[in-house]
Amino acid sequence: MNIVAVIPARYAATRFPGKLMQVLGNKTIIRHVYDNTIATGLFNDVFVVTDSDIIYKEIKGNGGKAIMSKKEHESGSDRIAEAVAEMNVDVIVNVQGDEPFIKKDPLEKLVSLFNDPNVQVASLMRKISKEEAVNSNNVKVVADRSGYALYFSRSIIPYQRDAKMNANYFLHVGVYAYKKDILMNFTKWPQSSLEKTEKLEQLRYLENGIKIKMAETDYNNIAIDTPEDLERAKSSL
Repeated sequence: MNIVAVIPARYAATRFPGKLMQVLGNKTIIRHVYDNTIATGLFNDVFVVTDSDIIYKEIKGNGGKAIMSKKEHESGSDRIAEAVAEMNVDVIVNVQGDEPFIKKDPLEKLVSLFNDPNVQVASLMRKISKEEAVNSNNVKVVADRSGYALYFSRSIIPYQRDAKMNANYFLHVGVYAYKKDILMNFTKWPQSSLEKTEKLEQLRYLENGIKIKMAETDYNNIAIDTPEDLERAKSSL
């Protein structure tokens, strides 16, 4: 299989504009993500796709591969689809541009799911505490016995109706992989009602009957969404 990793990178993030160009240690966040993805050795190619001249020059100027988006896009998936439309690839892995500590193990688990030819879309999840699960900024997922996602939500799921039951809560780790044809179809579907309600694009797949295979990981990702996240990331170096 020809598997590529694509890192969608917007400059004008709502909560923390310019966050991908913030310096962490001796490199910008976006370069950490790019270099760490390359270092896994899992992919036939790795590139950043961006709407920003600043990010484009940051990657290209340091010997990396970058593509400028031609249009405005609602989501990272839409941005990636435009970039790979003319490429001869089988599976695309969407690595989030704000996760500077991405490493091989979770990505390898994700890629390995495509050894099953029935898998069309895949993602990751990590067990979390109830205290973490009540935070609406943490997207939760519940899966069936075969490991396919039943639903994603900002609300706590499952709801523990019986205090005697021990509920398990799983955080959705937002690294995706998809077969190219499914990704291209995704961009043609209108935003679904649940997607608009929860502001979660992965619900568009579920509402259109596409299953998402989940792999459990212990990868404790630090995504840089706020200045406070950046300070936390600095303290972990």
